[in-house]
Amino acid sequence: MAHYRAAGSIPPKRHTQHRAPDGSLYREELMGEEGFSSDSSLLYHAGVPSSLVDVRAWELPDQSTTPNQPLLPRHLKLHDLFPGDGWRSLDAVTGRRLVLGNGDVRISYAVVGKTSPLYRNAVGDECVFVEAGTAVVETVFGDLTVGPGDYVLLPRSTTHRWVPTGDGPLRLYAIEANGHIGPPKRYLSKFGQFLEHSPYCERDLRPPTEPRVVEETDVEVYLKHRGDGPGGLAGTVHVVPQHPFDVVGWDGCLYPYAFNVADFEPITGRVHQPPPVHQVFEGSGFVICNFVPRKVDYHPLSIPVPYYHSNVDSDEIMFYVDGDYEARKGSGIGKGSISVHPGGHSHGPQPSAIEGSLGMEYFDELAVMVDTFRPLALGEGGTASDDGAYAWSWSGRGPKG
Repeated sequence: MAHYRAAGSIPPKRHTQHRAPDGSLYREELMGEEGFSSDSSLLYHAGVPSSLVDVRAWELPDQSTTPNQPLLPRHLKLHDLFPGDGWRSLDAVTGRRLVLGNGDVRISYAVVGKTSPLYRNAVGDECVFVEAGTAVVETVFGDLTVGPGDYVLLPRSTTHRWVPTGDGPLRLYAIEANGHIGPPKRYLSKFGQFLEHSPYCERDLRPPTEPRVVEETDVEVYLKHRGDGPGGLAGTVHVVPQHPFDVVGWDGCLYPYAFNVADFEPITGRVHQPPPVHQVFEGSGFVICNFVPRKVDYHPLSIPVPYYHSNVDSDEIMFYVDGDYEARKGSGIGKGSISVHPGGHSHGPQPSAIEGSLGMEYFDELAVMVDTFRPLALGEGGTASDDGAYAWSWSGRGPKG
């Protein structure tokens, strides 16, 4: 994030002494990306950020994957992964179920009701979409109060935890990168300011509250990092002598923030617009788009639903959040569904949806799409939620026998 912020108590000049009221010296930490040649922030700690007193292994949720072979479009019913009231005992870190993944990005789903452990993803940034429920995301930078429709952007190695605040389940769609996630470069000036054609701008981004110091000792922090487990991942629990929320102030351009999908201004036209107009974020090897309620094509002969298309370089993953998704009518897809349209398969609307869309002026739909430039494999959650019938929905019949 190219937008500078400062919070709490910081010295007038960086890398100089900053002392507490009792005369003790705060510890300065530089948190920076790409070998300290990109965005960074300086944090001032009451304790020593490197201190450890114990360590143990953390067995991550199942990260194994199965190739999408034979190649098929699929319908994954994510709401089926968390039946009943089991969500009450689950948290947003250890309760995730891997749905899809490759070497660039992993997509997980969680339905939770319990406060998570303190957690740090040392593999890449996380973009977590809140499907339903409310929470406070407590971070070393300060807190974010989030709810339905919020994207929560958490830079790599940001220590944080999820604290559900509502009576109902907190439903989270987690997009974990192996690198960084940010606004598309075409939306930004060469200095990082949002340009006039961008569908959102700096005013729409919600930064964390002021940081706070928590007095607690021998605190566990769950750490996801690179290793020799499935997906090249491993887990460790660090026990630190002082609570990591000991920051009295920070400044810089690297920090967590929230953005609500309702603040995305859709780009429309006389005829159907291509998917890139819906893009909201990008990462290495993938993009994130959202389809929001909007006025649709107004040419007198327009066809509002998409044309059939072959996204030859990408797998296209659509998570259906709310509303009526016109192009998928008749396919069995509904709220909480994912459609998997792999590269190599031409996809488009269900046949009956084309005529049915003629004359429509408005689409009341909300969906989050991830397009990847390398094939995605199915995680255990994807395999468990596959309806097994979606591939035949265009023809109306499947294999004989």
